Amino acid sequence: MHDRAVAFRERVRDRHGLDVEVETFPEGTKTAEDAAAAVGCDVGQIASSLVFDADGDLVVVVTSGANRVDESRLASRLGASAASMADPETIREVVGWSIGGVPPLCHDADLPVYLDESLLAYDTVWAAAGAPTAVFPIAPSDLEALAGATVVEV
Repeated sequence: MHDRAVAFRERVRDRHGLDVEVETFPEGTKTAEDAAAAVGCDVGQIASSLVFDADGDLVVVVTSGANRVDESRLASRLGASAASMADPETIREVVGWSIGGVPPLCHDADLPVYLDESLLAYDTVWAAAGAPTAVFPIAPSDLEALAGATVVEV
């Protein structure tokens, strides 16, 4: 298992007392389609954690792999003039994880997390576990609670 996936699993255990079942896929799960094919689930069950910069403030949006985040809607929701994807170096430095492996919780910084309401239609979703080759299953309601997420339409 990738060392970042091990670090994520340990961080979840330390912060939330939860043992997550991390699954690894050497071929990678870089896109929602790749992840869905590897896991054997619907692309809508992939919980992609994306980091946005909204007027200089970072936020995490956990969206269904079947959806795209409407940046203007997000900016409006946040009361910002604009929102766009944060740059990879900032994500790594502030959030503590690299693009492709950003989990929906256990970030280095205390960032607001927004959860795509369409994920709540599933019993289980699959999210990145610290590395582009690792994912973990979780009930969306548990994800919402553990991440302290606000449910929104993306």
